[in-house]
Amino acid sequence: MVATILFYVFAGLAVLGAVMVIMHRNPIYSALSLILTLFSLAGIYVLLMAHFIAIVHIAVYAGAIMVLFLFVIMLLNVRIEEKAPGAFRYMVYIALPMVLVLFYELATIVFHSFNRAPVKSTDVGSVEKIGTALFSQYVLPFEITSILLIVAMAGAVYLAKRRLNTVKE
Repeated sequence: MVATILFYVFAGLAVLGAVMVIMHRNPIYSALSLILTLFSLAGIYVLLMAHFIAIVHIAVYAGAIMVLFLFVIMLLNVRIEEKAPGAFRYMVYIALPMVLVLFYELATIVFHSFNRAPVKSTDVGSVEKIGTALFSQYVLPFEITSILLIVAMAGAVYLAKRRLNTVKE
């Protein structure tokens, strides 16, 4: 009973944080709302008895990645977003089919999840299973992600330096 209530609290906070990420016009507030979402997801991981995943999720995403995001936002000196009149006039024609595809995918996942055998709770979230999967099956995506983060940070530094050079001239 308590786990169900906590799940709904964490799920509600995650959805609220995600909505606040896209609703805020200030990028700093959006990043802080993303931290709320990430902590809520870590709470859901704890409820699933995946304590290691929850701790790594907080350390990597809510810690390191969000510090990187805030560093890039402050380095680029991004101000509050200004609305361009008529800029998103045609977005509804793109959004509606995307929403339909999303609901089709969700329905497919729910339908196929009833036909699968249940997973043992000892097989999910253990350090040994995660380490084995990460350094065998998922080593290439892990390394590609780290290279992408380095390239993104180098690009942010380049853009900030270019902006400083144009201001000085």
